Amino acid sequence: MKKLMLMVPMLHQGGFERVCVATARLMQEYYDVCILIFSSKDINYDVTGLKVIDIDVPAKKGIANKIINVIKRVKKVRKIKKDLNIDIAYSFGGSANYVNVLSKGKEKVLTGLRCQTDMENAKQVRLFCNRSDQVLSCSKEIMRQLHSDFNYDRSSYIYNPLDIADIRKKGTEEIADYPFSDEDLVLASMGRNDYIKGMWHLVKAFSLVHRENPKAKLMVLGAGDWSGYQELANKLEVGSAVFFPGVRKNPFAYVSKADVYVCASNHEGFPNAVLEGMALGKPVISTDCKTGPREILLSEKQYEDLISQIPDGSSITEPVHGDYGILVPDMDETVNMDPEVITEGERVLALQIQKLLEDEELRSKFAAKSLERAESFAPEKYKTSIHDILKKYEK
Repeated sequence: MKKLMLMVPMLHQGGFERVCVATARLMQEYYDVCILIFSSKDINYDVTGLKVIDIDVPAKKGIANKIINVIKRVKKVRKIKKDLNIDIAYSFGGSANYVNVLSKGKEKVLTGLRCQTDMENAKQVRLFCNRSDQVLSCSKEIMRQLHSDFNYDRSSYIYNPLDIADIRKKGTEEIADYPFSDEDLVLASMGRNDYIKGMWHLVKAFSLVHRENPKAKLMVLGAGDWSGYQELANKLEVGSAVFFPGVRKNPFAYVSKADVYVCASNHEGFPNAVLEGMALGKPVISTDCKTGPREILLSEKQYEDLISQIPDGSSITEPVHGDYGILVPDMDETVNMDPEVITEGERVLALQIQKLLEDEELRSKFAAKSLERAESFAPEKYKTSIHDILKKYEK
């Protein structure tokens, strides 16, 4: 049996970490699989039955420390690849990609560019392209950009797998600290406290919605210190209507209680959280950020029409009701926690949220379309796609 190494910095929390674990489980049928991580701190995913190798070189701050870390990681990983006689090494995320390509030996190397931020460092992208046997992405947009900006064609896209049955099962679990009532209209969002998630936009837009509809509530789940956002909500006079529970082992039990799922990101790869909300039957409103949301919420024809109208991949300028959800224009990525500053983009987002909350028929329509769309990302489809790619490198 061929030996497959999947490489990821940590297994704490995040989209590509989840995909890494899912890939390991799905590929065990075909390969001797191991997951190599740089640190085992705060593992948040179930790795029961999986072979996990921790090289114990955690992240450190400072440019000099980062360079030393890369050297240590490369040295350790090169030895492990050789000792285990790895045939294929597939990495997830920029820091893992660096180590994967720089430790390359006789094995085939596949790197994963999974977010628009991965594309912002041209030197880094060229390094991955030049030293990888193939670059995998999770969206058409990234693959299209690799071709247009880097003239690189050894790439493929594979949409992330979605374990719909597991998500829905977890969505039925009881929770003790949910603060809202059945009469409330709850907006849910999931994401760590990071500028790319645009949560200040969501809080500000929500404040406008709440003024018009006092039953509206907001819940944001994810890692990080949310005290600044709570303070912003307080200044906007909606502090009692927001809930920041932080990281939850089972966030789906919370999202399942919501009425609408909102993504306010300014960068994504292929937003798993949006799909997870859809698997729970939540109507979705999302920014048309790079990359992913438009591929999820638009039909194939709508997507192709949009690309023909905006060939450079720029955001829409007016809201679009896609077949599977609502897209609003992308917003500024510069964090602005000033409660006195409400942007036009935030007002547009608020208006679309308000329309959806006021129209029960529209919510029901998009809830049904969410469930339909989620089925398109079943694990079996991902399993077939990733195996077809890996098979090319088995010899």
